[in-house]
Amino acid sequence: MFRCVLSRLAGVSSDLAWNRFPRPPVYGAVIWSPRRYSMTDQGLSNEAAASACKEGNPITKDFMMQQTMLRVKDPVKSLDFYTRILGMTLLQKIDFPSMHFSLYFLGYEEKKDIPADVKERTAWTFSRPATIELTHNWGSETDETQIYHNGNSNPRGFGHIGLAVPDVYVACKLFEEQGVTFVKKPDDGKMKGLAFIQDPDGYWIEILSPNNMVSITTQE
Repeated sequence: MFRCVLSRLAGVSSDLAWNRFPRPPVYGAVIWSPRRYSMTDQGLSNEAAASACKEGNPITKDFMMQQTMLRVKDPVKSLDFYTRILGMTLLQKIDFPSMHFSLYFLGYEEKKDIPADVKERTAWTFSRPATIELTHNWGSETDETQIYHNGNSNPRGFGHIGLAVPDVYVACKLFEEQGVTFVKKPDDGKMKGLAFIQDPDGYWIEILSPNNMVSITTQE
C-alpha cells in the first residue's frame, strides 16, 4: 500500500506502468490472457487478497519477524543516526574477522535488560522482535565508489522501514533541528501527518503515528 501511495505523492507512475506485460504463459493448448492477472487498473480486491492468503503450517505459530538487514557504508555515521537521532539501543555487535564484516543489531530495548554474558546476550538479541541489523563490510567507509542502492529509484525494490511515534509533527521538528534529510515532510502532498526521512546511506524511514493511520489510509 505505502509503495503505491509514495508513487502518487512523487507524481510518478507505478512499477507496472514502467514495464510491459510479460509474455503470457502457455499451459498445454491454453494461453492465459494478460488481463487475467493484470493489476494496472486497480490492485487486488479484498476478496482476492484474502483468497491468496493460505493457512501456514502449525509450527509457524512460533515464528517471529526478528530483523531487517541494511548494508551501511560507515558504521560510525549509521550508529550515531540510529541511536542519537532515532533513539534506538545497540543490542549487540558481532564481528566476522575471516570474512571482514561486522553486524550491529539495534532496537527499542532498555540497556539495563541487555545480558552481560556474551552467549546470553546473543540469544537475547536474536529473540528481540523488529530489530535492525546493520552490516558493515570493512573498508567500505573509505571506498568512494561504494554506494548502496536504497530501492527507491530504478530498478526499484526495497522501499523503507517504518517507525511509529506518538506525534509525527513533534518527531519531525526534532529531526529538522538535528539536520535530518527529509523525503517527505508531514504536510507535503495529499497525505498529511505522514513523513519520510533518510538515514546516512539514503534508506527511507517512514515516520507514522498509529492514531493517524485510519484517516490517512482511507484518503483517496
